[in-house]
Amino acid sequence: MKFRTLQIVAALGAAVAFVLAFMAAGAALLSGLFMLIGLAAVGWLAYSLIKGVLGRDRRAKPPARA
Repeated sequence: MKFRTLQIVAALGAAVAFVLAFMAAGAALLSGLFMLIGLAAVGWLAYSLIKGVLGRDRRAKPPARA
């Protein structure tokens, strides 16, 4: 079977599209991973700030004297 020029060009175009699709999927996975890491960091920061605000005493303690 002899391939025609149009078939070869279509096959090359499909190969390029396939590679680009894998690159986009990898970029989406990596972007999602960094999004989850950033979300975890913001959650930890909010938790630690809330814990610090709710955990301290309302009354100010007098400074210690030597």
